[in-house]
Amino acid sequence: MVLLDKGNDTAALLSAFATYAAGFLVRPFGALVFGRIGDLVGRKYTFLVTIVVMGSATFAVGLLPTFAAIGWLAPILLVTLRLLQGLALGGEYGGAATYVAEHAPQGKRGNDTSWIQTAATLGFFMALAVVGACRVWMDAAVFAEWGWRIPFLVSLILLVFSIYIRLRLNESPIFKKMKEEGKGSKAPLRDSFRKYPNNKYVLLALLGATVGQGVVWYTGQFYALFFLTITLKLDYLTAYMLIGASLLLGTPFFIVFGALSDKIGRLKIILFGCLIAAVTYFPLFKGLTHYVNPALEAYSEKTPITVSAANCNFHMFVGPWSKFSDCDKAKDFLTKQGLSFKSVPAAADAQVVTKIGDVEVVGWDEAKYKEALQKTGYPGAADKSKINYPMTLLILFIMLIYVTMVYGPIAAFLVELFPTRIRYTSMSLPYHIGNGWFGGMLPLLATAMVAASGDIYYGLWYPIVVAVISLVVGTIFLRETKDRDLKYDD
Repeated sequence: MVLLDKGNDTAALLSAFATYAAGFLVRPFGALVFGRIGDLVGRKYTFLVTIVVMGSATFAVGLLPTFAAIGWLAPILLVTLRLLQGLALGGEYGGAATYVAEHAPQGKRGNDTSWIQTAATLGFFMALAVVGACRVWMDAAVFAEWGWRIPFLVSLILLVFSIYIRLRLNESPIFKKMKEEGKGSKAPLRDSFRKYPNNKYVLLALLGATVGQGVVWYTGQFYALFFLTITLKLDYLTAYMLIGASLLLGTPFFIVFGALSDKIGRLKIILFGCLIAAVTYFPLFKGLTHYVNPALEAYSEKTPITVSAANCNFHMFVGPWSKFSDCDKAKDFLTKQGLSFKSVPAAADAQVVTKIGDVEVVGWDEAKYKEALQKTGYPGAADKSKINYPMTLLILFIMLIYVTMVYGPIAAFLVELFPTRIRYTSMSLPYHIGNGWFGGMLPLLATAMVAASGDIYYGLWYPIVVAVISLVVGTIFLRETKDRDLKYDD
């Protein structure tokens, strides 16, 4: 649907990620819009509106005409639907967390709200299952032509079911009592973000909790999947099965850590998850390379690669406006093969000169690059008979445990941090900046960092640095909330 540079696979990947990121970028605006409505009108009503908008936009993606049929209107419509999804999700999570927490008894909010977190992971699992089934039942050409529409069209069933359930829900008793006594906020946005100390807690919740939680969540699920399929050249179906298995094994731990947070506290579990993730991401992803594609690892160790070029650029948001130099194309090609390389000073004529082992390639010519890789023994796709499945699954499971540590207690922590009259608004914004911007942008930014640096692991510095920021800010400035009583007039 989108105009891409056919000679640049990483550019195509970045462009796809940019469309994917559009929905994440708009989430905080949805948090402001629906958070305000939730604090003024009620949790139940807002909760119903958000699912209708999100579900309708998701279903509509499956009905989109192709680029061949309507030209540039097709990607414009796609991005518009992604923006609607993002806006709705901006109000969805805050509504769910607030609604459940305000119904939960004292001492069980961590346990009760942690069930919300399982929905995101199980939803990801269901998406993998549906897409995986489509790839099994149809060949790649059919899937690319129309099979990709099936997951979006099937979502209509879930939408109808969700609307039916939400119509039968009762309003939060805490919110209802507050409204009956006329003690709600008349200006939730002003009271949330312009009045001290609430505006301070919004900022601290963002930097000390949700940004770290966001990057750990997206690294352990989405970036791990992209790393398997794009960098390690593992076929989609096998990657889906491995990620899906780790999701099934790890999902119960959302409840485990949510319940544990009722006993020992939310904050220490979240921050420890950030700490252990930051310390272990590099060895874990290097372990994936070793156990999933050992031939690629061996080839990289024995075949040094250097790129001598000028006019190299850093590309993140890719579109028709993007201009790719020969240097960019050469680096993107190598990155797409899962290969690290070193950049060296350009020759006098500034022409790209790439040395793959003992083979030198002058200028940019994809055919010559592929020939050089073939001559030097590049293994290509992962050999499924050489994969160490138990160790690969263990690594993926460990990373998912990190996800459950930071994500399981986060809803209860955010709900308890803010008063009832502005709770929906106040908790939604830091959550969706942390997850939508810092977390959702991770695949896009990490991919661009890898292509620019020449190191297939370099993109991990992004989640590591962000997780450490949360660890430091949360440890110094935030305090435990588990014993706070959720009263409407707090």
